[in-house]
Amino acid sequence: MAASSPSSAAAPRSSAAMRWQTTALLAAVLVALGAFYYVYEVRGGPERAKTAAQKGRLWPAEASDVTEVELRRGRETLRLRREGDGWQIVEPVKARGDRSRIDETLVTLTSARVDREIASAPTQVAEFGLDKPGAEVTLRLKDGRQLALTLGAKSPTGAWVYAREAQKPAVVALSESLLRDATRPLADFRDRTVLAYDQKGVSGFEIKTRDETLAVERVDGAWRLTRPLAVSADAETIGDFLDKLQQQKVKDFVAEAPKSLVPYGLDRPVRVAIHTGRDKERATKELLFGAVDAVKQIVYAMRPGEASVLSLPERAWALLPKNVGALRNKVLVEVEREKVTRIELESPKGAVTLSREGDRWRVAAPEALPADQVEAGAILFKLRELRAQAFLSDDAAGIARYLAKPTVRVTLTERDAPAPTTLLLAPSPEKRGGQPSAYAAVAGKGPVVLVEGKALDELARSLTDLRDRTLLPGLEPKDVKRLRLSAAGATVVLERSGEVDWKFVEGATGTAKGSSVENLLYALRGLKWKALAAPGSEAAATYGSTRSSRRCPRSTRWTRRSSARCRSSPTSSRARRAGRSRGTAARCAGKSARAAAGAASGSRGTGSC
Repeated sequence: MAASSPSSAAAPRSSAAMRWQTTALLAAVLVALGAFYYVYEVRGGPERAKTAAQKGRLWPAEASDVTEVELRRGRETLRLRREGDGWQIVEPVKARGDRSRIDETLVTLTSARVDREIASAPTQVAEFGLDKPGAEVTLRLKDGRQLALTLGAKSPTGAWVYAREAQKPAVVALSESLLRDATRPLADFRDRTVLAYDQKGVSGFEIKTRDETLAVERVDGAWRLTRPLAVSADAETIGDFLDKLQQQKVKDFVAEAPKSLVPYGLDRPVRVAIHTGRDKERATKELLFGAVDAVKQIVYAMRPGEASVLSLPERAWALLPKNVGALRNKVLVEVEREKVTRIELESPKGAVTLSREGDRWRVAAPEALPADQVEAGAILFKLRELRAQAFLSDDAAGIARYLAKPTVRVTLTERDAPAPTTLLLAPSPEKRGGQPSAYAAVAGKGPVVLVEGKALDELARSLTDLRDRTLLPGLEPKDVKRLRLSAAGATVVLERSGEVDWKFVEGATGTAKGSSVENLLYALRGLKWKALAAPGSEAAATYGSTRSSRRCPRSTRWTRRSSARCRSSPTSSRARRAGRSRGTAARCAGKSARAAAGAASGSRGTGSC
C-alpha cells in the first residue's frame, strides 16, 4: 500500500482552518450588528424620536420644563407659577390654578408648529396686528431660559394667527389655537373645586350656624354627634354630605376683595370646617356660606384667607345639615338578623311569638305551628329599615306622654344581648309629606320619634299572617312519580318517564306535555290558603271534603318515588287539621286536571293552577 503524500494530509487541516475563520468572521459581524442596533435603536432611538417630534416646532421645549407662565392681554397680566404638582395664580389674584386647564394651555404653546414664514423682516408690523398684540406670552423654564412670543391678528381665513418671537424679526403663521388659549379669561385658569379633601381621611367636621354649633367626630369607625349633645350620628347622611360637598364646583367668581360682604350675606356666614387626620397631623379646610339667591339659584360663599366671593349652585346649600335632627342616627332598632332568636308581637290583631330553631322560624305562641319564613323575615327587614322622620325627645322622658298606651309592641331577643329590645308604636295626629305618621320609641331608652304611619300596619301581624299557609307543604315536584287528576267526571293518570317527561297511563294515551305537568306541580306546591273555613275537621263534609285514609279527595292525587300510595293531599291529616277551605284546592285541582288533559291532546286546557 502506497504511503500518503504530505499534500493530501494537509488538505483537511487547511479546510478546517478556513471553516473556523469563516465562523469567527460571521460572529464578529453579528456582534457588530448587535452593537450598532443597541447604540442606534435602543440608546439613540428615543433621542431621534424626540428630535423628529420637535422638528418644525416653534420652541425646543416641553410643557413639563415650564415653571412659570406670563400672559399679557392688553391691560391685564396673568401670571402662573408651578408649585409641586399643581399651579398657583399669583397675578392678578392669588388663587389655586386649574392644573388640567393650565397644562392643556402649555401643551398648546410648547408644541406649536410654524406653518410658514409670512415676512422675514417687515417694516410695518401693524398690518399683522403686532403693534397692538392680542397677547404676549412668556415662558420661564427650569433651566433658566426664557421664551417669549407676541401674537397679533388672525389671518383672513381665521385659521392662523400672525406671530413673532422675541429678538427675531420674522413674522410667522401659527395655529389660531395659541391665541385662543392665551386669551382665555382668568376664571378659566382658576381651580373650581370648592373644598379639596380625601373623604376617607375625614375625622370630623363642624357646622356653625347662626343659632348653634354642630360637631361630629368619627369614633372607632362610627360617627357621633358631640355638640350640642352626644348621640349616635347618621352615617348614611354624613357620607352623602361629605361626598356631595367634595364634588361641588364653583359656578362663578363674583367679586375680588369687595368693600363690603353684606350684599352677599357673608358678614354673618355659616361656617363649615372639615377636619382630616388627628392630633399633630390634623388639618382643617373651611368654607363660608352666605345668602341664597333664589332667582339665580346660587348661594354665595368664600374660603377663609381668600379674597374671592364665589357663587355655588343652590344645591350646595341644600345638602348642608343645618340642625341636630338632620345629623342624628335615624335608625330606631339596630337589627343583626342572624342574632335574633325570638320575636314577640302584640297588636290589635293579637299576640304572636316566633322563635328561631336552627335557620328556620316557628310560631311558638299562641300555638306551636310552622311559620312563614318570608313573613317572619319581613318583620326584621321592616324594623331594620324603619327611620325617624323627626325627634320629639332626646331620651325616654317622652315615652309616658306619647306612648303610654302603645298600639303595637315588638320585642326582639338577640343572642348574647343583655336584655330584649322592645319597640313601641302608636298612632300620631301629625303628618309628613301629606302622609300619616306614628309615634315610636325603644322602651326604657328612647328617644321618641315620628315614623311613617304605615309601620303600624306592617308590624301588626296576626297568627294567620305569620303561620305557614302552604296548602301542600309536603310536595316536592321532583319527587312525584305518579299523578292522578279528576275533574268534571274525567280522570287521567300520568307517570313520569324521564326527568321532565310524562306519559298517560289511564284516561288517555300518548305523551303528555312535560312542561305543563311540571308547571302544575310547582303551582300546587305554591298554593296557600287565605283563611280558615273551620277550626277543625268536624265540618269537613259541609265544605265538600270527606275523610279518607288511602284516596286523595278534591280530585288531586300524586305518588312519590319513595311510596306507591298517596302521601299528601288537601284532605290529609295535616290539611284537615288546618281546615282547608272549599274555595282553594277544589277549584284549582279541577282546572289543573283539565289543563293536563288538554296538554295531552295538544289543545288548550280549560284552566291551570
